[in-house]
Amino acid sequence: MASKLAKAATLLCRNGLRQPQIHVTTCLGSQWSNKRHTATYPQTLLNVPETRVTTLGNGLRVASEDSGIPTCTVGLWIDAGSRYETEKTNGVAHFLEHMIFKGTKNRTQMELELEIENMGAHLNAYTSREQTVYYAKAFANDLPKAVEILADIVQNSTLGETEINRERGVILREMEEVETNLQEVIFDHLHATAYQGTALGRTILGPTENIKSITKEDLLDYISTHYKGPRIVLSAAGGVDHDHLVDLAHQNLGNLGTEYENEIPLLPPCRFTGSEIRVRDDAMPLAHVAIAVESVGWAHPDTIPLMVANTMIGTWDRSHGGGTNVASKLASVCTEGNLCHSFQSFNTCYNDTGLWGMYFISDRTTIEDMMFYLQKEWMRLCTSVTESEVERAKNLLKTNMLLQLDGSTPICEDIGRQMLCYDRRIPLPELDARINAISAKTIRDVCTRYIYDKCPAVAGVGPIEQLPDYNRVRGGMYWVRF
Repeated sequence: MASKLAKAATLLCRNGLRQPQIHVTTCLGSQWSNKRHTATYPQTLLNVPETRVTTLGNGLRVASEDSGIPTCTVGLWIDAGSRYETEKTNGVAHFLEHMIFKGTKNRTQMELELEIENMGAHLNAYTSREQTVYYAKAFANDLPKAVEILADIVQNSTLGETEINRERGVILREMEEVETNLQEVIFDHLHATAYQGTALGRTILGPTENIKSITKEDLLDYISTHYKGPRIVLSAAGGVDHDHLVDLAHQNLGNLGTEYENEIPLLPPCRFTGSEIRVRDDAMPLAHVAIAVESVGWAHPDTIPLMVANTMIGTWDRSHGGGTNVASKLASVCTEGNLCHSFQSFNTCYNDTGLWGMYFISDRTTIEDMMFYLQKEWMRLCTSVTESEVERAKNLLKTNMLLQLDGSTPICEDIGRQMLCYDRRIPLPELDARINAISAKTIRDVCTRYIYDKCPAVAGVGPIEQLPDYNRVRGGMYWVRF
């Protein structure tokens, strides 16, 4: 989510939220009157369609928002990801995501693909550290077929041995591609050092040796252990009638089990460790560095202030332009001093922990200066941030959140994720009120609580000889006052 926040921040309007305008033309006798009626920002929030939630007898939750458009997005959000794996089974959740579309007891892979194509629909999936998602985008009239297909793939996948062996090669090639994406690499390293020895420290794809040894029994065991009604949300947005969706859920997902064969799997605790990992390679042209402190989980009351603080740091890229008068003070310094090629502030949340920090790309000669000014800005958040800066960041955050809900797919994703994280979807007026309640003192207090004099996790890849040693980085996490 931090990455999405950072990308959307560049689209924000300088004057805050733009209010949608409704143009109304009326006929008065022989005269035409063109009047402009402007909906206020609070009115637009209250006019958002209601998110309706129903829980089936097996614990599966059905949540939807009906906007009346001719298309829809529907998906299954499952409370299961790589965090529930052991060191031996690391990679199973992602492997299963690949295998889920390879045919079921009712459809071969070809039949499944042709059915989706003939509907003009799109079927997709992804795996994160705490969630697995399968979703479809289709015409609203095809909602029954989309739900039936999703139910079929999660309950009746054949997981053939031939397909499993073929998919090993696909995943191994995917791992090679990920290795070329240095942003993915640096965040995997950051998790590995921040949560070393725990499930969050492992990658989502898993190690090569696991991919080569995963069996059909491993995949079936993962399904029987985690794909249970109480841990699944059927989420939908777009042209969706909620009562109809509930009927479809009863028909297609009502038989999902609720009983566990063994002990109920609990979310394993993951401790944060202030530490570093360095992969020096002087042949690389640029250095990639990430630094983070431990933050909080989704439901913690300090999450919103940390999101505002994250927005205050913002994102910047040399290729996108922007001069010394940009709002972000760190971006202004980077522009004047040519300190880096780009930076991105992030706030990655999990169920009970999180990472709040910065990722930047710089030349080998400017790493030290960039780290100095970055930590200086962090200390300023803790000690002297102003009300005007906070108000600006609050407007940017609200605008960004609304931009992220543009379309049925992001709305469906927002519903599914929030239902798993909060067991409800937070109404936009409530979220707006919680953001508005934040003041400069709130930011200073919260940042002091999580940033000031804390041990960070640091990851660096590339020509990082000038990256300050860990003790110096640790020393930059506080100011000595006289």
